Amino acid sequence: MPAKKTAPATKPSTRKPASPKAPPIDAPIVVDAGDWTRDGAPLGAHVSIAGGTWEAAARAREISATGAQVFTKQANRWAEREIEAEEAQRFRAAMAETQVRWICAHDSYLINLASPDAELRARSIESFRAELRRCHALGLDAVVSHPGNFMDDRASGIARNADGIVQALEAEGGPTKLLMELTAGQGTVLGSTFEEMADLLSRIPAPLRARVGVCLDTAHVWAAGYDLVSDYDGVWQRFGDVIGFEQLGCLHLNDSKAKLGSHLDRHELIGEGTIGGEAFQRIMTDTRLAHVPRIIETPKGDTPAELDGRMLRTLRGYTS
Repeated sequence: MPAKKTAPATKPSTRKPASPKAPPIDAPIVVDAGDWTRDGAPLGAHVSIAGGTWEAAARAREISATGAQVFTKQANRWAEREIEAEEAQRFRAAMAETQVRWICAHDSYLINLASPDAELRARSIESFRAELRRCHALGLDAVVSHPGNFMDDRASGIARNADGIVQALEAEGGPTKLLMELTAGQGTVLGSTFEEMADLLSRIPAPLRARVGVCLDTAHVWAAGYDLVSDYDGVWQRFGDVIGFEQLGCLHLNDSKAKLGSHLDRHELIGEGTIGGEAFQRIMTDTRLAHVPRIIETPKGDTPAELDGRMLRTLRGYTS
């Protein structure tokens, strides 16, 4: 009998699998992210708006989030866009079907209100104004923004940054609050110390000051030199004395790949970095922070919902 022919061996595909689409808003929750009903303050993750801003709702629902953060456009491009009434209505309706009760945006990484370059600074102010308009249209609670890079002189950079904020807030009224984010302090980045952030906030005129607050990122302050592990109480005491807990509008809960005081912004999964789980357990049970919304920006890998869900389950577990 003739030898039986066998199919030729096939090479494994080098193509990446297509990214899964967000589930419809009525899809069942498929990720065990812990008991969302125990959230004393909104807790969630930065979720994608791929397919439309309203698609963020399904992604937030999938991980049982009670808080969420989004980009309102591509964060690494200057191209701006406006939010039309139909999109705003669709976004709000989709979010209303979730357990999310607090939503913020993060503005473009290209914006530098502190730049000494007149052209870049003007472009940054226009982009920042466009971001505020989008956030107002969507009805977001807050927009998180990094202080800029001073490039030349630190004091001049702080003054330019504050002036840019004032220009934008005066031009774009609306419900969304601006939260300036404490940074890791790499290079000429502003806002890595409590004193510098307090200085920036103090330059905002009194009529606008109620529209501005602070976002504290655990990975950033750790890299900036604030020891949340060995001096947890001291760090928060200093924050309260210099900035004030009444200014704290959001926590970004991220572990760090970087060492204490390294000034490197490198996020890691909760409990798996150089900060470790104990500090996050203290944050989750700290009565001074009980009302503050918490958002994770930890690595997502190839399975964003699963990793985000695991991180939220870990954080919720700290409160049980």
